[in-house]
Amino acid sequence: VREINSPIKKVAIKILPQTIKNQIRKVLSVRSKLMPIAKRECNICGYKGFFGRFGRPIRLDASCPSCGALERHRLLMLAVSRGEIKNFANENSQVLHFAPEKILEAKFRKRFNNYITADLYAEADLVLNLENINVEDEQYDVIIANHVLEHVDDKKASSELSRILKKGGVLVCQVPIVEGWNTTYENDAINTNDERWLHFGQGDHVRFYGADFRKRICAGGFKLIKECTSEGIDVIRYGLSRGEKVFVFEKNQVN
Repeated sequence: VREINSPIKKVAIKILPQTIKNQIRKVLSVRSKLMPIAKRECNICGYKGFFGRFGRPIRLDASCPSCGALERHRLLMLAVSRGEIKNFANENSQVLHFAPEKILEAKFRKRFNNYITADLYAEADLVLNLENINVEDEQYDVIIANHVLEHVDDKKASSELSRILKKGGVLVCQVPIVEGWNTTYENDAINTNDERWLHFGQGDHVRFYGADFRKRICAGGFKLIKECTSEGIDVIRYGLSRGEKVFVFEKNQVN
């Protein structure tokens, strides 16, 4: 109501029924709660200013209006820029990126001389099924799979990803995870789009990970070597989701 200029506001207060005035106050209250909290900085494109809303449920200060980067993209690039991910410093690393995010693909194509994308349905360099990857053994130094493993049989996928990595190769991944849960939540009875939205947060997800995520992936032939966590002033500056992680798994050495 305070946004309406004073003369109109005074007339409105006099003539509008109380029920309508209450509805106006509710609308303005909701609108104010959806406004950005503060100016942020995008470490991918350099934009500085207010970020937009994104997601279901809505997350404030999530989307860069300049390049479209989300929290998880900015977190990954922050870890990359700080040298926290093995094999990323080598421009000649063989890199395979599953379900590539366009904003990251553009960066990585410039960064690496041997960068390949893969997807089963969307446009990519290769058409590959994560559960049965049609690639020879030990081909890649880096595999990137951000918010992919929650869509598939991760037991099959982790084994396949380990198989096609070279010795010393790494899997870089992010997943929806609740660290307070000891066990990943899965339910075979959930099989409709609406049910998966309710249970797993998205219509094409088949689980919501708990803290056992690490063991599930390591069982496929990996060891966890790094967790890059969004925390402290980085959350404020870059508009990150508190506590979100980039996981870096290294292929187990086989004698």
